[in-house]
Amino acid sequence: MRYATTLPALLLGAYLSLSAMPAAQAADDTIVFGAPAWPGISVKTEIASQLLSTLGYRPKTEEIGLQVIYQGLDSGDVDIFLGAWLPAQQPMLAPLEEKGSVRRLATNVTGAQMTLAVPEYIYDSGITSFADLDAHRDEFGGEIYGFGAGSAASEILHKAIDADTWGLGDWTLVDTSTVGMLSAVKSHIDNHEPIVWVGWKPHWMNLEFPMHYLSDSKNLFGKGNGASDVRTLIASTYAKAHPNLVTFFDQFTFSSAEQSWMIQQYGQVGESQQAVAKAWIGAHPEQVRAMLEGVKTTAGEPAWPAVRAAFSL
Repeated sequence: MRYATTLPALLLGAYLSLSAMPAAQAADDTIVFGAPAWPGISVKTEIASQLLSTLGYRPKTEEIGLQVIYQGLDSGDVDIFLGAWLPAQQPMLAPLEEKGSVRRLATNVTGAQMTLAVPEYIYDSGITSFADLDAHRDEFGGEIYGFGAGSAASEILHKAIDADTWGLGDWTLVDTSTVGMLSAVKSHIDNHEPIVWVGWKPHWMNLEFPMHYLSDSKNLFGKGNGASDVRTLIASTYAKAHPNLVTFFDQFTFSSAEQSWMIQQYGQVGESQQAVAKAWIGAHPEQVRAMLEGVKTTAGEPAWPAVRAAFSL
């Protein structure tokens, strides 16, 4: 993965980067997106950036960690975040909503879920729930693979380990990166070995790996065993100053299947996020038009004609 530094160094560097940025409201047409290095959020952010650039806005994406994104939304250094997985990130969001510094907008992906997953052959062997894991600890080497320290999934699993929930007290969370985790999953599956990891959908893993999600009657990852609501967040002061963008982002939504395709093309096939975003826009003119209903350019003109002309839709 692209992160070769430690989390403290990453957070410090990102914090200093944010501190050095001009205030997000310094120019009325500037939009600062916060985006962790997750393929789905990267492509969604790029789609929004391409559309809004056509309308006269100046989008900028800061690739920073999740905790720093929430800090930036609170301080006003980040305007928009398209990856609020709830309820997993609720502990980060709740204080900011209580303070009034952040607003929720649309659910931008439907049908999402995040919880622990295992290969199909492990599931078929009888390991179908969190409750089954500890009896087979030695087979798994006592390890659960995660996709990044500081993520909501990491926090959930560390709390479960500390509390010895489901007997996980003597297990270790291997917190690598999305690429590192999925490389380990592929290697274990290729060798028909046991592995348990943090899985989620939408994602290309669901298309490429023979896998199943474990059941969890304690709902460690949230109600419905990690059934997730992926929301768009906007800094409250920015929302008040930019009602046109609130209208846009309240209509900026995708299906789980659409985002799985985006993630596959960018995260696995290796297309650039710019190319994937442009291809999606070109293939979905009616959906783009619906996103732009009632939205204006920065010059006050209807948005759809400008976008239709720019992308030859």
